Amino acid sequence: MEIDIPEVLAEVTAVFQQYEQALITNDVEVLDQLFWNSPYTIRYGATENLYGYDAIAQFRAGRSPAGLDRTLKNTVITTYGRDFATANTEFVRSGKSGRQSQTWMRTLDGWRVVAAHVSLI
Repeated sequence: MEIDIPEVLAEVTAVFQQYEQALITNDVEVLDQLFWNSPYTIRYGATENLYGYDAIAQFRAGRSPAGLDRTLKNTVITTYGRDFATANTEFVRSGKSGRQSQTWMRTLDGWRVVAAHVSLI
């Protein structure tokens, strides 16, 4: 298996940056689009455990758009072959530090998050 094929790494980095921009601007439509629409998709948040795409979309729809700006550091994106990747980063928001991990999978519709985790340190 090839790790970090340059063009695949560029694709995942771009979609990760698209996700980050959508997150800080509360672009719910893009956030929903970037998660795999499946009951197998999971997102563990700082205060919630969400199982399935519908639960994640419902959470996004009800989330406050205030105070979402943040700074990332120590971002590591790794691709495994051509269809699987992980993205891990640390963030600072409103003086609080946290970490985020995402598992990305190439689907017929493009790269999608299949599992995510957010926690505060």
